[in-house]
Order: sequence, then structure tokens, then C-alpha cells
Amino acid sequence: MQSAPTPAPAPDPVKTAQAQSASNKDTAVAQYGLNATNQVTPNGSLAALHVYDRGLYNVIRNSDVSLPKYADVFGPTLDERSSRYMWLGTDKVFDAFTFLVADTPHGPMQVHAYPFSADRSTFIVEVNEGTWRAAGFDGAGGANLPPGVSDEASIRRIGEIFAADLEGAELIANNSKWVRFTVVRNRTWRRGNVVLLGDAAHTAHFSIGSGTKLAMEDALSLAACLQENPLVGDALAAYEAERRPVVESTQRAAQASLAWFEDIAHVAGQDTQQFAFNLLTRSRRVTNDNLRLRDPEYIEGLTRWFDRQHTAGHTAGQPAGESAGEPTPPLFQPLRLGGATLRNRIVTAPVATYSARDGVPGEEEALWLAGSALGGSALVLTGMTAVSAAGRATARCTGLYTAEQTAAWRELASRVHRVSGALVGVQLTHAGAKAGSPAPGDSENGEPGEPEPGEPGEPEFGAPTVAASPIPFRPGDPAPAELAEPGLRAVVADFAAATERAASAGFDVLELQAGHGHLLSGFLSPLTNRRTDHYGGPLAHRLRFPLEVLDAVRARWPADRPILVRISAVDWAEGGSTVEDAVEIARALAEHGADAIDVSSGEVVAHERPAYGRSYQTPFAERIRHEAGVPTIAVGGISTQDDATSIVLAGRADLVAIGRAALHDPAWALHAAAELGYRGPGAEWPAHYRPGSAPPPGRTGDRERPRLSLGTAPEPSIHQRWRPTGDRPTLLLTR
Repeated sequence: MQSAPTPAPAPDPVKTAQAQSASNKDTAVAQYGLNATNQVTPNGSLAALHVYDRGLYNVIRNSDVSLPKYADVFGPTLDERSSRYMWLGTDKVFDAFTFLVADTPHGPMQVHAYPFSADRSTFIVEVNEGTWRAAGFDGAGGANLPPGVSDEASIRRIGEIFAADLEGAELIANNSKWVRFTVVRNRTWRRGNVVLLGDAAHTAHFSIGSGTKLAMEDALSLAACLQENPLVGDALAAYEAERRPVVESTQRAAQASLAWFEDIAHVAGQDTQQFAFNLLTRSRRVTNDNLRLRDPEYIEGLTRWFDRQHTAGHTAGQPAGESAGEPTPPLFQPLRLGGATLRNRIVTAPVATYSARDGVPGEEEALWLAGSALGGSALVLTGMTAVSAAGRATARCTGLYTAEQTAAWRELASRVHRVSGALVGVQLTHAGAKAGSPAPGDSENGEPGEPEPGEPGEPEFGAPTVAASPIPFRPGDPAPAELAEPGLRAVVADFAAATERAASAGFDVLELQAGHGHLLSGFLSPLTNRRTDHYGGPLAHRLRFPLEVLDAVRARWPADRPILVRISAVDWAEGGSTVEDAVEIARALAEHGADAIDVSSGEVVAHERPAYGRSYQTPFAERIRHEAGVPTIAVGGISTQDDATSIVLAGRADLVAIGRAALHDPAWALHAAAELGYRGPGAEWPAHYRPGSAPPPGRTGDRERPRLSLGTAPEPSIHQRWRPTGDRPTLLLTR
């Protein structure tokens, strides 16, 4: 692969790198020479720098037989997705990036189209596997066509399906066949004097239109780093260090967009207004505030639409959601749940304070819940509250199994009701295999406010741990005892008794913890339930015991008070629960009386590999909401008003639960209202807080800047996107 370059004038590093990136071909060009000490030299005295950018078919990265060691060095992972797509052209010129969705008898098909010249557009057709097969595309014979031959039968079908959108224009084929998109990642992009860029190093789904952009940016960065660093090793290291964070950020956005299109069927039935907003914000990089900046009239109209949709559902005597003629922001629309009305869409997520003594809530718990209620949340939830002494996650967790605990909770709930309009909810649980763990502060790994994953075995307060199966949370830990029939009946009785105590204590809402590896979660996951009786095996059997508990709770909980169930939608581990399982679980829970599903994920097995990120669990809430037809609560990585508003407005969830952000700012909800300029019944400031309802002036609020120039400064130039007509766009956002 190496060759000594012939003497030549020093190349322009930027132009050379750009040309290589734009060529989209496998390249091994001596654009820089390396001397004997691996220094970059303009004329290339001894060796060449090899740049590869072709992508999936790059022979170096994919271990050509002559260089098998390179695959081990670069460490590629190739994630081949399930949907099929076909790359076509058309002589219809679209004005901008355009998404088309066809509702066929077999399921939705979508097109990603955009102009690339004054007389041509790219036309990419995408369809999920089920629809692709149901529509008969698998029988078109495209898979057996030789290179260079297009799947003409499928192309004719595509032309018929999208005839109205093409308006008589022709589809143009070029080796066009159905293929699957592959997400490419590499552990490293460099080895010696070989470096990857563009699709050879990484890919991002075409729905965000960033492939060429990333490759060009790679090329510019590589050229700059070669100029700035005399040693090639340092230059390539600097290139990768500079580009990898940018690329990985883009890949996260592309992955969210890719997954949204793969599962587009579950949102295809949304109202056109909401569907369009959902599509625009699918990657979570474009948000409500971002669109308001680009097109305030669009967001104003959408907010009014949302307001009209929800005003009709208000209960008698409920304010109509209007404040001084302005629509109520989506985040502050009331919501009817069961027989209760939440004043807005914000929930303070369960947070364990680890301040209880003998299960009796401490002052920290009381202050936390009261502060969150005063801070504007519609619903505040207690931390994990055990139904028995042996069911506590730690000795400092709260319980609801004695008269003393019930009296303490009654006083706490009454205090919250006296000082705020928030509803108070209790999360009931049995920690199962995680019972008896050291509380944060008792373990060097503990972090205040975050429950420990669990130390199964003999808990610090006595009784042995129990679980669906004798499987420890971590390999090597003592195994919990498998619950036999008498133990199962005792657990059901404990949940039933705790429910009666919760009702008498004045809680407005009850949440069952059936996620995060606690006892009920242990029955649901195939990784923690290996039973051979009628409580194990297929999902319908694994659901039996959690449903028995829910039935007992529903029978003793007042009919007009809502029940929530928290689940782990996925286990983030091979062989574990999937989002498809979660939809079935949610549907069954709703049929047995759950009013909403609190959608979390993971914490079921120690070897999980969660994909953390902004609002990373929200897609699960969206899928469950639309496919199971049950209200959902989105939780996890939601920290800003903008993200929370986007979730509710797009119909991804009915409520948003704020956890760590509320720890940072207990008045998160009121500050979100202030940020939106909203004053209304959905965000009522307590009397003693009202003087602070407007943001305080900043450090420069009392400064006036002097005139420092003669004449009027020119307006800064704004980059206008290219249009095939050559006209300037009237809007920065085309919809």
C-alpha cells in the first residue's frame, strides 16, 4: 500500500483533502510526504500518507486479505439496520429537503428528497422490513441483480405509489436496489500513516443530510492538523481528537432520526400539525425554541392549535387555558388522569433521600416534597417506599407498613396540600434482589440522591432477599431466594395493605415500581425470571404476578385516584426486554387499571449498556403511548423547558418527569413558566415567591453602552441556503 512519491510541488493541503473527500472513492494518494522521523514534509521524501474515505466497502478498514491486522487496529462496528432504502434521482426539482409519507395498504413508506442541481433531485425511498415484505418488494428479484443493474420492477411500483408527488416527473436509476443502511463506527481512525475520514470512519443516517458535510469537515480538519503539527502521529491524533466529539454528537442525532423513521408507523396517524412538529424535532437537536427563533409564526400557530385541542377536555369550572388572550403553553396545559386533574404536565420524579428511620420519612423527605410542590410541579412523587421491612432497598428507605409510618405520611401529604396545588403520589415497591443494599454514604460508591444498584443476599436489617429467580444482581453475590407460592401471596397482601394505608394517608396518586430490577421488574424481564412454573417463560406468563399485584392494588385504591406503573422499557442487555415487550406490558397494565405508564429503562442487570443522552428514554414513552394507547410519562435526561415542551407538543408523552434537574432547581416548573412568559393557573407562584417571579437583572442590566462608531453599522450578513431557482428564500425554515 506504500509507495515513494516522486518529487512534486507542495500540494495545497486543504484542496487536496477536500478533493479526496469529495471523490467518494477508495484513495491512497501521497498528499503529504513523511521523512525518516515521521515528520510531515511538503515534498514527501520517503513515504506517503494514505487517506481512506470510501465508507462501508473500504478495504483497509474491513480487513483486506493482505492487511488483516488493520481491522483489529481500527476496531470497526457495523450496525446494519432493519429498514430498506433505495437511492434514486428524479427530474422533479424540489425546492428544499422534503419528506413525503405515503400511507399504503401495507404500511407507511417515506421519501427523503432534496435538490442537488437546477434540474435534478435526490429521491431516497425508505420502508421498514414488515411493510417492504407485505408490499411484495422482496419478490421483485432485486437481490439477485448483478452490479450496475437496477431493480426496475420496484422502481415502477415506487413511481406508482408516489405518482401524485412526482407530478409526472421520471425516476432516475443508477445501480438502484433495495439495501439496508449501516451505521459505521470505529474504535480509532488512524494507524501509522493510514487515516480514515468520511464514511470510512463513520456514517450518519441520510435523514439528517450530514454525510458529505461530515466528510468535508474531516478533510478540512485533517489538512489543518497536518499544517499545525510537524509529526504525523501528532497531526493524526489531533485530527481525531478534534473531530471525534463532533462526529459522535452528530451520530447521536442521526441515530434518533434513524430510529424515528424506522418506527414511523406509530406516529403516522397523528394530526398533520403534530406530525409535522414531531418530524422536525425527531433528532432532538431541533426543538420548540429553535423553531420559534427561525419561524415564530409557525410555533405561535402550533401552540394555539395545541391549546384548542386540549381546552375542550377541561373539567367543569376549570380555567379554559387562556391568559390575557394568549394560548397556554403546552407544558402548562392541565391534564385529566383518572379522576384527578394535574395543573400542568410536570412531575417531580421519585427521588430517594435516604433519611428514614425504621421506614418513617424524615425531615429531608418532607422538605424535598414540599419544596418541589411549591416549585410548581403538578405531581410530586415520594422516593421508593417499601411495602414491608424486608422490601426496603436500604435501611434508610421509607416504608408504608406500620401505623407510625402512615401517620407521618399523612402529616407530610397534608402539609403539601396546605401550601400548594400539587398532587402528592407515593411510589410503592418491594426491592426484591436489591433489598438490603447499603445506603449512599454507607458505601464508597454511593452518590446522594441516587439509589444503589443493590447488594443481594443478607440485608443489613435481617430477612434474606427474595426474587422471581435465584439470580444475584451481580455475579458472585449471594443469590436471593426464589419466591414460592406462600411468599407470593404474602407479597400481594403487603402491597394491598400498603395501598390501604396510602389511601388513608391522603395520597392523591399511587405508583407501582415495576422497573429498575425491583421485585415486580424481576418477574417481567427474561434475564431475571428463569422460572419454570406458570409465572415464568413467555411474556404473558411473566406478566402474571405483576398483574396480580396491580389487581390487588386497584381493588383497594379509590376509583377516582390514578394509578401509575413505572417500568423499564428495555434492559439494555442482550436477551433482555425490548420495546416491543414494553408495549405489550403497558397494554396489559392499562387493561388491569393503570392510568398511565412511567417509562424508564434499565437497572435490571449489572452488565447493561445504556445509551445515555438527552431525553434518551423518551422514544420508548412515545412508542408505548401510540401503540398501547395509554398515557405515558417521559423521564430521563430531560433538563430544560425547551426539551420538555418539545416532548409534550410532539405528542411523545403526556407528562414529563424531572429528576436531576429538579435536584439542581426545586423550582424548575416555575422557572420554566417564567422563561415562557406564562402567568396562569398552571404555574401559580406562592405569595411569598411572587416578587421573584421575574428573572432578576443580570450584571449588566444597569449599564448603557456609549456610541463607538460614526454612522450606522451594517447589518451582519446571514447565510442563505442554496435554492435550485437561484432565488433568495423567504423563510429560513421550509415546511
